[in-house]
Amino acid sequence: MEQEYSYKLARLTEDLQADIVFPSSDYEEVLIFNGDVHRPGLQLTGFYDHFDPTRVQLIGRMESAYMDMLPNDERLNKWEALMEQKMPALIMCHGAEVTDELLTAAEKHDVTILSTDAHTTEIMSAVIRVVKKAVASRITRHGVLVEVYGIGLLLLGESGVGKSEAAIELLKRGHRLIADDAVEIKAIDVNVIEGTAPELIRHYVELRGIGVIDVRQIFGVGAVKASQNIHLVVTLEPWQDGTNYDRLGLEENKITILGVDVATVTIPVKPGRNLAVILEVAAMNQRQKFMGYNAAVEFTRQINSRFEEKMK
Repeated sequence: MEQEYSYKLARLTEDLQADIVFPSSDYEEVLIFNGDVHRPGLQLTGFYDHFDPTRVQLIGRMESAYMDMLPNDERLNKWEALMEQKMPALIMCHGAEVTDELLTAAEKHDVTILSTDAHTTEIMSAVIRVVKKAVASRITRHGVLVEVYGIGLLLLGESGVGKSEAAIELLKRGHRLIADDAVEIKAIDVNVIEGTAPELIRHYVELRGIGVIDVRQIFGVGAVKASQNIHLVVTLEPWQDGTNYDRLGLEENKITILGVDVATVTIPVKPGRNLAVILEVAAMNQRQKFMGYNAAVEFTRQINSRFEEKMK
C-alpha cells in the first residue's frame, strides 16, 4: 500500500503568515493530505456534487460579495452547509470580514477559520506550492544526484561502478551534490520529479578506501544543494566488449519514475574514460535538447543532405 504523506495545518498557517480567527479544537493536530485548493462558489449556491472536503477552501471577493447580499438567516444556513463538510480550514482572503454567521457555523462544526490580507490567487499559489510538495508521492533509489550546469543528473548503476567517485570529480569541477547513496524522489508536478537526500546522510559521500567524507566541510557550502529537479537519468555500467552501444544518440530513451517520463542514457565505464567530462557533456547536450537543438538529428540531416546532393 502506498504511503500517504501530510502537512500540518498549523505549519501552513505560519507559512502563509495568516491570522487565526477561529481555531478548531484539534487545530494543532489537523493534517492536510490534498495539495489542491478550492473556491466554493458553487457550493455556496447549494451545489455539492463532486465537492472534495479534503481541500483547503478559499473565500475571495466574489464569494464574500455574494454572501453579503443574502439575508442573515440564509447566509447562516449556507455557511453551515459548507462547514459541515469538515474541510481542513477555510481561508478568508483580501482581509474579508468574518461575519457572525460564519463564525457561528465554524464554532458549531469545529472548523478552523484563517484570515489574510493577501490576494486569493497569491494564497492559492502558495498553498499549492507548499502542500503539494509536502504530500507528493515519493520513492527512494540507490544512486547519486548531482547538478551539472543546471541539469539534474541521477546516476544509477551497480555498487562499485564509480558513481560516488564521478560525483567527487564533478564537485572539484564546480558542480554540486544533492545526494549520495540514497536519493529520495518526489513527483512535485505533472511532469516534474525532484530529488533530495535523506536528512541523516545529507552532504555525506562514501568513498571506498577513504570512508565517509563531509562534502560541505571539504568543498564548501557552494558544493551542496538541498534539492534538484531530475532531468536526465544516467546508468553507469562496466564496459563490455562486443556490446553495441549507441553511437549517434538518435533514440530518445525514457524511463518512467512516479509516472513521469525522464530522459535516460547508458554510459559504459572502463579505465581511461574521463567520466566527469562525459557527464558534463551529457548535461550540456540535454540542455541543448531542452532548447530545441538535437545534435544527432542535425548531424543526420546534414549527412542525408550530402548524400542527396551526391545522387543528383
